[in-house]
Amino acid sequence: MRLDEHPLRRQVVGEMHLRRWPAIHAPTQILQVLRLVSPEERAGQRAMLENWLGQSDNPRHAEGELGPGISFVWEQHSEACGITLFMHEPHADPADALAWIERFPGQTIRATRIHVVENQAQARDLLPQMGFVGSDLVSCMIGASGVRLWSDFRIGAEGLGIALVSANGAAPADLARLLQRFQELGNYRNLALMGLPVAQAYWPRLDAAEATLRELAADVANPDTTDDALLERVSVLSLDLMSLSTETHYRMSATSAYAQLVEERLAGLAPRPIPGHPSLEDFTQRRLLPAIRTAQAYSRRLEDLTGRAAHFTSLLRTRVETRIENQNGRLLRSMERSSSLQLRLQQLVEGLSVVALSYYGISLIGYMLKAAEHRFEHFPAAEIMGVMVPMVVVGMWMGLHRMKARVLGEH
Repeated sequence: MRLDEHPLRRQVVGEMHLRRWPAIHAPTQILQVLRLVSPEERAGQRAMLENWLGQSDNPRHAEGELGPGISFVWEQHSEACGITLFMHEPHADPADALAWIERFPGQTIRATRIHVVENQAQARDLLPQMGFVGSDLVSCMIGASGVRLWSDFRIGAEGLGIALVSANGAAPADLARLLQRFQELGNYRNLALMGLPVAQAYWPRLDAAEATLRELAADVANPDTTDDALLERVSVLSLDLMSLSTETHYRMSATSAYAQLVEERLAGLAPRPIPGHPSLEDFTQRRLLPAIRTAQAYSRRLEDLTGRAAHFTSLLRTRVETRIENQNGRLLRSMERSSSLQLRLQQLVEGLSVVALSYYGISLIGYMLKAAEHRFEHFPAAEIMGVMVPMVVVGMWMGLHRMKARVLGEH
């Protein structure tokens, strides 16, 4: 059938079939190594796989055979890669396979060996050889198939964590799903716990930031502290908090996501306690939950300090803007008073100018009238000058105002 396939169809369908382990038949040994990898180290792991298996269609999953009775599964996660060996034959020699695994690049965050036996009688025979610390030994039933688990979750002499599993007649496919879920629980638990050292390392910087914020709040009421100095200090604090968020946000978010996956895997295993031993759920909740809560408390505190610093900055800027507005208001009122005074002085000068010009004008007219008085007998020069005074003053006033209106009209 000819179909116009979406480019992502096969990828999303293949996603549902990734990370499945092969069926496990007891007795079997399972060795898994989980490494944190950089992009270059992840590419190096894929190159090693391609040298062994050839080109793969799926860059996130690979599986194959490493020798008689030894198979492997390689998985790529967001920030880690894991490789799992399955030694199905009791007498299989894993030396070459182990040497091959050791050459993989990356830093190991978890490495475990699981011994799978058929029943609890065989498990009890092997228990003394496992080297478990009795006070830390965890044992419980997992799943609905009656599978029993023993482990102290410590790193042994080989650098591996050791677990002993009794299949107790569980179907091979069911046993594989349970053990894969158990390993994912441990892997996600270790990845989640990586957030705890980060939170502990950065916690003193949060203490310092909170102390600085308290000092800023106290200095707001200090009249000797300028607004510019406060703004500079709160800006430095905001940048420091932003730097903290940038450096730790990914790890804290990853811790939260991994913790949720741990809860899901633990619920899927459905551990049932055995009298005299702590169960897997007890161990996980007792050790993991305090670490997760510390990381969450760090994230909440950082968010709270960032919000408080932003609120303080906003209030300080509002105060500065209010002061500037008040200063501008006072300046405008001062300018208004100055303009009013200038207008009054201008009006006074205009009045004096009218008087002065009128005086000079009347003086000129007086000279002409006196000349006429000498020429013509009984000429009323004084009376004419008296009549002309108000006319000259009014004319000068009208002339000045018309000239002023013309000059101001041009501008």
